[in-house]
Amino acid sequence: MTPSPSQSSPQSPGKSPGQSSTKWRLDGPLVSWGGALLITLLAFVLRVWRLGTPHSFAFDETYYAKHGWSLLHHGYVRNYVPEADQAILDGRTTDQWLGDPTMVVHPEVGKWLIGLGEGLFGMDPTGWRIASAVIGSLMVLLMCRFATRVTGSVFLGLVAGFLLSLDGLQLVLSRLALLDIFLAFFMLGGVHCVVADRQWFRRRLGAETVGAVGEAAGEPRAETLGWGPRLLLRPWLLAAGIWFGLAVGTKWTALYPLAAFGLWLWLSNAHARHQIGVRWAHARSALMDGIPAFLHLVGVAFIVYVLSWTGWLMHADEYEQHLSNTQYTTYDGGEQWPSAVEDDKDGLGEVTQSLRSLGSYHRDMWNFHTKFLNDATHPYASKPSGWLLMNRPVAVDAQLDIAPGTDGCDAEEGSTCMRQVLLLGNPLLWWGGCVALLASVVLWIGRRDWRFGIPVIGVASTWLPWLQYDDRTIFLFYAITILPFVVLSLVLCLGALLGPSTQPSPRRTGAAVVGGVFVLAVVIAFVFFWPIWTDQLITHSEWMQRMWLKDWI
Repeated sequence: MTPSPSQSSPQSPGKSPGQSSTKWRLDGPLVSWGGALLITLLAFVLRVWRLGTPHSFAFDETYYAKHGWSLLHHGYVRNYVPEADQAILDGRTTDQWLGDPTMVVHPEVGKWLIGLGEGLFGMDPTGWRIASAVIGSLMVLLMCRFATRVTGSVFLGLVAGFLLSLDGLQLVLSRLALLDIFLAFFMLGGVHCVVADRQWFRRRLGAETVGAVGEAAGEPRAETLGWGPRLLLRPWLLAAGIWFGLAVGTKWTALYPLAAFGLWLWLSNAHARHQIGVRWAHARSALMDGIPAFLHLVGVAFIVYVLSWTGWLMHADEYEQHLSNTQYTTYDGGEQWPSAVEDDKDGLGEVTQSLRSLGSYHRDMWNFHTKFLNDATHPYASKPSGWLLMNRPVAVDAQLDIAPGTDGCDAEEGSTCMRQVLLLGNPLLWWGGCVALLASVVLWIGRRDWRFGIPVIGVASTWLPWLQYDDRTIFLFYAITILPFVVLSLVLCLGALLGPSTQPSPRRTGAAVVGGVFVLAVVIAFVFFWPIWTDQLITHSEWMQRMWLKDWI
């Protein structure tokens, strides 16, 4: 049984958004968790099937796979010999790393996870991709739980997880040793916990307010009429800080949704206090809720982020010696790191010196992203203004012109076969999601239903910041952080189409047909594009059938 997104919960501070539609939810944790785990298992099987193919370093795997191995075995990212790629593919992993560190331009959490997979399964394609496959599958489980929490419907939550598992970007990134699948997973966990904190806060606020009412007169106590209840310890927000710390520790772009949802949460808390009669609710909430929330969310995220650089900090002297005057430092006038020319400290002074060196290193990373890349070009670069429409995919691996009769190719004479791994989303899912996002904007404003604001804010914070870099070398697969909000928008709109009533009606029948046809179409598209997502052998004519837009070629 399926609900529409409820409108009553935003006006009821003490009520969870899912509680208003409890009678329409599928009952019990067995269906909720059991269904989510089954979908996750299916996603995992699809992601680990022939995980070791292609047997090569696909796209930027050449960096992150070796970085992960070096972190695991040396504690920091060492440089490597020029012929390291072929040696590793041949099974020779010793004597490939040099003693000096190499400049890396992304934080290290994702690379530590890649290295963990290599430690468990070996330094080969399966080893450096297994962490992505596990995290990508867990992201499906997280999507089920996140959508269930937002919609109040187990059914819609399961649909959301199923749709996420059918996307090409999510699938291919779950089969590659790139950082973006880790970023998307941690970011989704952070947003999930922020939404959970909103629900927890309103329940506690309602309970504290009811508890402050006098039994005889039925009037609130003075503290309720003034500032309202004090809710200083917020466990869900503490968890969100950890999630976001890991997300920023994978890629800095997680800072945008961290800021956006932090601001959204403060406004929501202020509105909740206004609803119980607190005057000057926004100003008072900035002190009562804003400061504790900032410490829980941003403060904890910062601590987690710094801790993720422990390996770097333990080898700061290596970086001071070899990378304190890099090509990226020249963008700041060629100044060497101040800490590099100081005498070595001991004890707490050494920690402070290492942290200052890490700060200088971050300055160089910033220069790389904001100045050095302005002059770079790439044939698969895409403008972020077209990401939602899947404007320009990335071919991470390709074997072209496989002759008939070789490698199983049964193409007609005069034609050839090929294999490809293409980072391209499921077009029907994304194009349908664009329509759903427009509807979400209308429903958020028109119905004043906060749930529709989540995908709108999510897409705005993970997509719009990229528009300022429209002329830089950036790629379509960065849009993986947008995907969960596209999916959430789809299931929210499906719930709105079904309506609040559970009784059979032409409306519910029509909505069920529309939703069922859309999901079936996404499944068919998934099967259709599967060969070019997973390096399958197809003829050139079969490949051309899948090139729906000219920019896909």
